[in-house]
Amino acid sequence: MAHYTRYCLTLGCFFAFFAFGFIDNLKGPILPELIKDQGLSLSQGGNILFAAYLGFIVATFITGMTADTMGNRRILFLAGVLMSIGLVGISLIDSFTILVLMMFVLGLGLGAIEVSANGLIVELHPGDAGRFLNLLATFHGTGSFLVPLVVARQLNANVGWRTVFLSAVLLSGTLAVAFAFASGRNPRRQTINLNLSWMKLIRIGFAGEMIWYYVLICSYVAVELGVAAWLMEYLQSVRGQSISQSSYYLSGFFAMIMLGRFLGSFVVERIGYLRVVAVSLLGGGASLLVGILGPDFCIVALPISGLFFSIVFPTVAAHVTGLRKENNGLLLGLLFTFGGIGGAMGPWTVGVVGQKYGLGVGLCSMVGFCVIAFSTVAILLAKQSAQSRARS
Repeated sequence: MAHYTRYCLTLGCFFAFFAFGFIDNLKGPILPELIKDQGLSLSQGGNILFAAYLGFIVATFITGMTADTMGNRRILFLAGVLMSIGLVGISLIDSFTILVLMMFVLGLGLGAIEVSANGLIVELHPGDAGRFLNLLATFHGTGSFLVPLVVARQLNANVGWRTVFLSAVLLSGTLAVAFAFASGRNPRRQTINLNLSWMKLIRIGFAGEMIWYYVLICSYVAVELGVAAWLMEYLQSVRGQSISQSSYYLSGFFAMIMLGRFLGSFVVERIGYLRVVAVSLLGGGASLLVGILGPDFCIVALPISGLFFSIVFPTVAAHVTGLRKENNGLLLGLLFTFGGIGGAMGPWTVGVVGQKYGLGVGLCSMVGFCVIAFSTVAILLAKQSAQSRARS
């Protein structure tokens, strides 16, 4: 492949992940206005978020199976189209049922980006994939960090939440156009045709302790996305903050995630993957409790929780890839799928629990997922210790 084509496609992937981070995290800043404008309950708000992450789960599962036949470029084009349809539908159609459906379609587009952009980067830079995948994640973080600030500015200028969603079509539409005209022969993909049956898929994907890793990643993602989706609504409705104030806290949460992943890259190898995940979950869960249960000056602990949570997902993914010498693609695909399940469970749980017991309790329910994740790490550490003793 020509150097220029590889360069352009790499930039296209970076833009795709920036759009992914921005559009995916529109929901949190806009949720308070959406609930108020539509007269929705907290549980209905949770159902809207659940629909988006259900679409994400479906897309990651299907895209993982079709990427080799369709090609990642075509899937990125389709992702831009699906996101554009979802954003336009959300903006123009005044029906709760259609809103839920369009959120599902939006989630399909977001899930397609998750798999295809990562896959295309590996195709383009097979000898330097680690560095470029980290750069890719940085662009997602940049979009996530900027979106609360941009949305707060628009809402304070009396721009309606529907218009905010519609304006995001500039990103999704640009993505679709960019990959519609992407030219050049597809790079050779180093793939292995596993010709898996469902029984063999289960036997490989759920062998040994893998089920514990799926529970771990599912529980963790539930926490991260549950906090990200409901933090602004909690700060405004429970703590009495303004749109601008709450947007700074949500941006701070994403900024801490970016900073934590950068700093974590220097310590995870020294401490050990599972140990650093255990410490991170303890720190993140404690920060959530202090921020929710403490007085107003303790609210700063909520964005600080992102500093602890930040390294859990990439560290678990890195650990899983080192467990076996083959079938890593299959294992990571299943890991991402369970992460998507957690992404659906977390925001939905906050909404349902918050509707019955109050949003503060709903947000505290994320600490329960932290406990599940930490308990899973403890089990894995015990198994790891037992295996070490058996070998010696």
